[in-house]
Amino acid sequence: MMTEQALRSAADLAALNPIRRPNESADYRAARQALLAQEIELRRHKERVAELRRQLPPGGAVDKQYRLIGEEGEVTLEALFGEHQTLVIYNYMFGPQREAPCPMCTSFMGSFATKIADIQQRVGIAFIARSPIERLVEWKRRRGWTDIPVYSDMSGEFTRDYVHPDDIDVPAYNVFTRRDGTIRHFWGEEMTEADPGQDPRGALEMDPLWLLLDSTPEGRGSDWYPKLSY
Repeated sequence: MMTEQALRSAADLAALNPIRRPNESADYRAARQALLAQEIELRRHKERVAELRRQLPPGGAVDKQYRLIGEEGEVTLEALFGEHQTLVIYNYMFGPQREAPCPMCTSFMGSFATKIADIQQRVGIAFIARSPIERLVEWKRRRGWTDIPVYSDMSGEFTRDYVHPDDIDVPAYNVFTRRDGTIRHFWGEEMTEADPGQDPRGALEMDPLWLLLDSTPEGRGSDWYPKLSY
């Protein structure tokens, strides 16, 4: 990663921007240039954070043989890595007490539905919920998710260790590594209290739904959420 000393200032980079839109005012261009400088700073800060994440010390070793149920039967956590050394797991809200999966989790998962083959070129990936595998497969079929790899944590052991100790039906995003025969927890999203006027969210925003809305004048709003059907 380039050092801070090697980087030109965001303001200087913004000043090189040649883009001008039809009929824009001088006030608009001045404000847009100032915003562009902030966007450059945000891009750089995101990369600094990603570098800090990559430099984390080794996480806790996984000392249990977690067993999950996939579409082809029982599998171990290690098997989910496949040929890779890194595994991404998203636990979604579809516990046995729910009639249907969480719409927000569904929105998030749907954004990856056509990207699984791309993701699997680099890392293993799995989506886990607490309902029986038959329910997960049926909802996968309803959504048209041919590639999403779903697994049931019927015992709840993995969920209690890496999602919530009380087995509460909440989402979780975790990354694991396998190095020299040892599986370790690398990084997991840790939710904190939301800032005023915001819904709870993690530091990483990966759902393109919210990224798109953030680029609009209406923004995300405070009274709208995705649904399973409209």
